[in-house]
This record gives sequence, C-alpha cells and structure tokens, in this order.
Amino acid sequence: MTQVLSPVPGTFYTQSAPGEPLYKQSGDAVAAGDVVGLIEVMKTFIDVKAETSGTFKSYLIDDGAAIGAGAPLAEIED
Repeated sequence: MTQVLSPVPGTFYTQSAPGEPLYKQSGDAVAAGDVVGLIEVMKTFIDVKAETSGTFKSYLIDDGAAIGAGAPLAEIED
C-alpha cells in the first residue's frame, strides 16, 4: 500500500469543482502521474499526482479539509 502525501499545506479537494466527479474512486486504476486531488494555497491550485501505479483504494482526508505538508491524502494498492 502506498500513501499519496501532500506536497504543501493548504486545502485539499477530491474533485476539480463542486458537482464534478471525484478524481478517483475506490477500485479505479491509477497510473504514475495521474491527478488524484487538488490543493489550494492562497488562490493557487496545485495538482496532486500519484507517484506509483496501482489501484485506488480511498481518500484519507475529506473534501475541503485543511492539510499540512506531508499529510497522507489517499492510498493506492500496488
């Protein structure tokens, strides 16, 4: 199991905009470089990308939650 960690502090989002589908859902295939979330820092948006391939398991943080750098955001099964 691999955890996707936050590269920066900010607000974490699991979808690109309210009402849009989640970036990934449990059971989805994940390739290295796939966007799995979004972090907002002072009105700047940073894509959170998977560093490994596998199967998406779950988000560990709620949509819209404040997070710190290095916080685990999601899990990918290798």
